[in-house]
Amino acid sequence: MSAVKSHSNQYLISILSVATISLLGMAIRDLIDYKILGYLLLFLVSILAIFLEIKPVLLAAVLSALALDFLFIKPYYTLHIDNAQDALLLLLFFIIALINAVLTYKIKRMQKAIHMKEARANTMKLYNTLLDSLSHELRTPIAAIIGSIDTLQQNDVTLSNESKTNLFNEIEKASMKLNYQVENLLNMSRLESGYIQPKLDWCDVKELAYNTCNRLTDELKDHKWVIITDDNLPLFKLDYGLMEQILYNLIYNASQYTPKGAKIQIEIKYDVDTDYDAHMNVIKKCIIIIKDDGYGFPEEEIDKAFDKFYRLQSSKTGGTGLGLSIVKGFVEAQNGTIKLSNADEGGAIFEMTFAVDCLSTNTVENE
Repeated sequence: MSAVKSHSNQYLISILSVATISLLGMAIRDLIDYKILGYLLLFLVSILAIFLEIKPVLLAAVLSALALDFLFIKPYYTLHIDNAQDALLLLLFFIIALINAVLTYKIKRMQKAIHMKEARANTMKLYNTLLDSLSHELRTPIAAIIGSIDTLQQNDVTLSNESKTNLFNEIEKASMKLNYQVENLLNMSRLESGYIQPKLDWCDVKELAYNTCNRLTDELKDHKWVIITDDNLPLFKLDYGLMEQILYNLIYNASQYTPKGAKIQIEIKYDVDTDYDAHMNVIKKCIIIIKDDGYGFPEEEIDKAFDKFYRLQSSKTGGTGLGLSIVKGFVEAQNGTIKLSNADEGGAIFEMTFAVDCLSTNTVENE
């Protein structure tokens, strides 16, 4: 039904466009040569061919030829033509209008087909990239889990308590890594569908940062990490779950793409803007900066770092390229901003800014 309505609208647009140019032409037909009006009608057909389907465009070509003959070639208001020159001109106008309409429409169809082909090619490329990444990222923890369980189930092998503990730790570690990858996929799906609805509540960002680093004990064992905060840091009204995933992804990435012994610093600050919001309230900000002293990002790739499935050209094998795109999506879902830069002395700097409500910890203690 909607397709029929769309086609009807196109025919209406075609008729009204020719009628409008014809009425304007009638107002000035005594001042200019009728051939100029013919060029205007021809130009109109070309424009319509870009936006409309072929049949409404052909209708416009036919109506333009009739309007040119009936309204602008003498004698007026008749289809009769006195001389052969005008008759030939009208015939050529009609043929050129039809050819122009058909060619423009075909070019438009070809461009659309090319765009669709490119879109399919890009989709396949992204699909293959994701599949290749997942085949590595998921296979490794799954293999570790299966291998550890298989060893524990062997009746003919006697394992010490220490060996059993190590195997259970391996299963837990692999399960956490597997859960991380699945969470990223689910989160990206939520972002794509627009399902993310932040649940804002008072959040202790300092405590959240420590909890996240403790979850990443194995990944950070060869790194030095430090959390720096302002004195009397207030509580911020943020989504705890989204913030946890943001910090987890950024700190995890820093642990994976910096050399052993590198320092990872998480800095949490409270700031008050000099500007006011629409209600004349002072804008309060939560600023979180995560930086390292690793290799940093290639300058030409910084703008692409938050793209979905994008992985740095020099990055090691593995990874889905979803972590940073999820971070950006979760930050923006809370009306925040994130920017990436390289430190002068080397290393990457992620700076997030959230304009949020704040609650002093002194107020909470007094209550």
